[in-house]
Amino acid sequence: MQRVRAHRTSAAGFTLLELMIVVAIVAILAAIAGPIYSDYLTRSKLTEAYNNLAAYRVSMEQYYQDNRNYGATGGGACGVNPATASSNLKYFVIGCAPAVDATVGAGYQSYVASATGNAGTPVAGFVFTINNNNQQQTTGEPAGWGTGTINCWVVRKGGACQ
Repeated sequence: MQRVRAHRTSAAGFTLLELMIVVAIVAILAAIAGPIYSDYLTRSKLTEAYNNLAAYRVSMEQYYQDNRNYGATGGGACGVNPATASSNLKYFVIGCAPAVDATVGAGYQSYVASATGNAGTPVAGFVFTINNNNQQQTTGEPAGWGTGTINCWVVRKGGACQ
């Protein structure tokens, strides 16, 4: 009688423990990468405010060259309509407030333009301003992005400016 040798064939595949370890590693990486990616996307949306405020300031300076003041005639509004400047914006609304400079005399000789983040978007809570002297400020930001009014436009969490 021949001896029958029973050979055990090795099983191919992964054990449940190995799969669970891989799932745990992927979950940890996702927990770390998710918020970082979210902040990255928010920072990319902030450029809409920076670019459009800078362009609005150029429009206001052109208006000043033509009219020798920043305000619309007889109205208490800025010479360049901010609604026109923000008509194509998705995340921000541009606003403007002219001001009378007592040292110069009558007429609107200064202004402050602002970009305010739309509610319900990732940029809600952000408020950036620029004035006729090109002074840039962040006057509002969500928690973690700054510590109140900052004399620059904040570009990342912690109040870092450009």
